Amino acid sequence: MTTRRTAVVVGSGPNGLSAALHLAQQGVHVTVLEAHSTVGGGTRSDELTVPGLVHDVCSAIHPFGVASPYLASLPLAEHGLTWRWAEVDLAHPLDDGSAGVLAGDAAATGAGLGEDARTWERLFGPLQRSFPAVADDVLGPLVRVPSHPLRLAQFGLRAAPPASVLARSFRTPQARALFLGCAAHLFQPLTRPLSSAVGVMLIAAGHRSGWPVAEGGSRSISTAMASLLEELGGEIVLNHQVRTAADLPNTDVTMFDTSPRAVADIVGDRLSQRRRHRYRSFRFGPAAHKVDFAVRGGVPWTAEAAHRAGTVHLGGAGASVVAAEAAIAAGRMPDHPFVLVGQQYLADPTRSVGDVHPIYAYAHVPHGLATDATEAVVAEIERFAPGFRGRVVAQHVSSPADLEAYNPNYVGGDIVGGANTVGQLVGRPAVALDPYSTGVPGMFLCSASTPPGAGVHGMCGFRAAQRAMAYLSRG
Repeated sequence: MTTRRTAVVVGSGPNGLSAALHLAQQGVHVTVLEAHSTVGGGTRSDELTVPGLVHDVCSAIHPFGVASPYLASLPLAEHGLTWRWAEVDLAHPLDDGSAGVLAGDAAATGAGLGEDARTWERLFGPLQRSFPAVADDVLGPLVRVPSHPLRLAQFGLRAAPPASVLARSFRTPQARALFLGCAAHLFQPLTRPLSSAVGVMLIAAGHRSGWPVAEGGSRSISTAMASLLEELGGEIVLNHQVRTAADLPNTDVTMFDTSPRAVADIVGDRLSQRRRHRYRSFRFGPAAHKVDFAVRGGVPWTAEAAHRAGTVHLGGAGASVVAAEAAIAAGRMPDHPFVLVGQQYLADPTRSVGDVHPIYAYAHVPHGLATDATEAVVAEIERFAPGFRGRVVAQHVSSPADLEAYNPNYVGGDIVGGANTVGQLVGRPAVALDPYSTGVPGMFLCSASTPPGAGVHGMCGFRAAQRAMAYLSRG
């Protein structure tokens, strides 16, 4: 009689749950160990301000969630996950009251960008059409043989240049700001090679599938995944902190949905000296300073499109966004930081209480910033929505230190799992043929510190679990 294989997953973020689900689908008995009292990692929601108001604690908008090849393969709708879309995916207001607007496909978005209509469609139309075919290649390690080399080359030609260079393709300030605001999700200087990559991916995914939210909050994603895992026979143990190898049960494979440093702390001398050094020296990037608001009547935006947008990027003209991202990477707090505002209630009214709505906002700030950046967030919203302060009923602040205390993977407030430098985009978390293997037999890293990086797509966990299954098949 064959003994059933077992696996332990440390951490229940979307990558940990994806790893657990893939292993369970292959007949492995999986136990997930979660230090928190609820599952979710970066996909949790809570009442942070006013009773009944649903705020997303971490991730909020999910263009990669709906576009993920692995998540799309799962019957998550049967376990309660429903995607909802605002009328407009994204608006990037400018000081003159106009805005760059991401709404619909490349042609529809381009039509709102005046003389940049043809350029926008030329750059992003082909990627929109080919995104389903290349998503598996794009959402994976950069160093590997692609499944669709010619289509991936289309993506690469747009992703390789510095974002500041690609932005010169546009003549209007609205188009430049719209693109550079998306590129700023990299949390790195936009003058560096490959700094276009994240922006190009977000725009292509948005044109294909939109930027949706999960009905009931981002927690609905992890709740659905956990429900499916339990249906497949997996177990989830909450309030179980893993600090050392002694906290791990005996098992055939162990998956770590943690930072590389945490793996080095837990596994210790079982790692090779070289790998241990690489994990401990893994670089983390700039941080987020998050403020959740309860706002009566919503935000009084000057730009009309922002009233209908699920996501609003603040930072003004493209050049100002470039300057702000350079400042935070150098450890300086900019006068006008890039701020992301989420208005999830526009797609999902169940999150509001009467005319009081949850508003999600965070500023890009230097790594580990110790000073309070709340006023900078409020001032940037007020800049594009005069009268905002007077509508705030309550607020909840999460500094970089608070974010790390809540989720240890957010080292120094870095919410993207590690600095997106050129070196770490190519070799994340270490330069290796298998970026998911720790080098210790049966132990794999599956967090956002592995390819393809941050985003609620589950692909890091899925790919790591594929490596784990290959290991088990050899055993």
